[in-house]
Amino acid sequence: MAEVTARPSLGRALLRLFAVQGSYNYERLLGVGVGVAEEPLLRDLGDGKYHPAVARGAHFFNAHPYLIGLAVGAAARAEHDGASPDQIERLREALCGPLGSLGDRLVWAGWLPFLSGLALAGVALGAGWIAVGSFLVVYNIGHVALRWWGLKAGWTHGRRVSVALHHPALQKAGALLGPAMAFAVGAALPRCGSAAIVSMDSGSRSCSLPSPSSRG
Repeated sequence: MAEVTARPSLGRALLRLFAVQGSYNYERLLGVGVGVAEEPLLRDLGDGKYHPAVARGAHFFNAHPYLIGLAVGAAARAEHDGASPDQIERLREALCGPLGSLGDRLVWAGWLPFLSGLALAGVALGAGWIAVGSFLVVYNIGHVALRWWGLKAGWTHGRRVSVALHHPALQKAGALLGPAMAFAVGAALPRCGSAAIVSMDSGSRSCSLPSPSSRG
C-alpha cells in the first residue's frame, strides 16, 4: 500500500502514542498501548485481516516509549505488505531490545540530563522561570519530533526497519549527547551548589538572634 493512502492515519497513531504508557501492565507491559496506537494504520485491511492484526498489535511489547512508534509503523506496514503472523511476531520481538537500548542512550542518558543541566545552571545564574520554561519547550519539541520520526520511519521501511535504526543522525546524536550531557551537568553542579550555599547563608543571617551587646 502506498504511504499516501495511510498518511492521514499517521496523525491519529501519533496522538495515541502519547497514551502508550497509560496502558502499562505486568502481563503485556506496553503491548496494549502499542495495539491501540497501531489500530488506525490497520483500518484499510480487509475484514478478515483487520481483527487478527489488531489482536497481534496488543501482544506483549516493551521498549522506550519515545521510539515505540518505529515498532508501530513497521508492524502495521508489514501487515499491509502481507507478512505472515510469525514474521510479524518475530519483527516485534526483535525490536524490543534495540529500541529500549537506543532510547535509553538518547533520551534518559542524553537529551533529558543535558537539558536538565542547562536549566539548573540557568536557574542558578538567575534566569529563573525563563530557564524552566525553555527546558519544557525544548525538551517536548525534541521528544515529539522523535516520536513522529519513528512512526514515519517504521511505516516507510516496514520489515526493513533496521535501516532506520542505523540512520547516521541517530548515531551522531548518540555520540554527541553523551559528552554534552556530562559538560552540562558538570557545569551546573558547582553553580547550583554555590547558589544553595548563598541562599542558606542569607537565610541563617536573617534568622539569627541579636547578640547580648546589641540588647543593652
